[in-house]
Amino acid sequence: MEGQPKPDGESEITSTIIFVAGDESQEPLLHNPTPGGDEGEIAPSPSSNEPDAPSPSPNQRLLSLDVFRGLTVALMILVDDAGGAFPSINHSPWFGVTLADFVMPFFLFGVGVSISLVFKKISSKRVAMTKVVLRTAKLFLLGLLLQGGYFHGRNNLTYGVDVLKIRWMGVLQRISIGYLFASIAEIWLVDNVTVDSVTSFLRKYYVQWIFAVLLCSLNMGLLYGLYVPNWEFEAPSPNLSDYGSSSKIVNCGVRGSLEPPCNAVGLIDRFFLGEDHLYQRPLYRRTEQCSVNSPDYGPPPPNAPGWCSAPFDPEGILRATCRGYFCGLCLLFLY
Repeated sequence: MEGQPKPDGESEITSTIIFVAGDESQEPLLHNPTPGGDEGEIAPSPSSNEPDAPSPSPNQRLLSLDVFRGLTVALMILVDDAGGAFPSINHSPWFGVTLADFVMPFFLFGVGVSISLVFKKISSKRVAMTKVVLRTAKLFLLGLLLQGGYFHGRNNLTYGVDVLKIRWMGVLQRISIGYLFASIAEIWLVDNVTVDSVTSFLRKYYVQWIFAVLLCSLNMGLLYGLYVPNWEFEAPSPNLSDYGSSSKIVNCGVRGSLEPPCNAVGLIDRFFLGEDHLYQRPLYRRTEQCSVNSPDYGPPPPNAPGWCSAPFDPEGILRATCRGYFCGLCLLFLY
């Protein structure tokens, strides 16, 4: 009985409580028997030597996603270091797909899945959006620092930073834009509906699907619908001084072209970013029209077209919107 001292020699037995899901009642698994109780046997208490069951950590990581990220980084190192020796795994000069071309989609897939995990349950949309904007800005600025390409004059007295030549877009910048678009869709465009069927899944994410379709439609409409006129650029001239240049005209006058000189991607980047802020060593210089060592870099052939020396940014504005669409679709993969 409660309040009475236990007889000498009687071992103390702790009561174990079972919590039944959905029921507030508590039922003891092992009872402390009293001398006048009906139970004739005393159940042995659990051994103190047995290890306790591991309690789940509140911040558990998705190990499969971490492994996928590690493999993606390993693949990136492989194609960056060995791509020059093995052009078959290096980035495709223009048309086609190689092993290196899968690195960026793999990174964006990881970003999309991470977004779905982080923003699955948020207490405040404003606070979450503030974190997204700050992280986007940090990632964009880091890419600007690493890939801006504005350091010049490394071998003479004019070493410094030339903001007139800075490259605004890059790999990290494009990932940051995709992260921003996908996070906005996950925070603001998802209905608070429990997913327990195909119908509820569509109800919860139909706005996201509409957003992704509109973003993809915008990308395709601009790519195939914009008219690309003739354009002019300044190319370094070997006949002048080291800082001289000559003007070259690229004849286009087409719509919906996917060739290097006359596509809408370059048109948008030249208009909004400026010719001086684009990548000055584009991949299409490894094509057969521009390199005698194709699919690697090399001297141009005698009949090389003038656009081979034109700048072009593979991480431009239009491609960034496409990455936002792809990243937004990847965040639905976890569901």
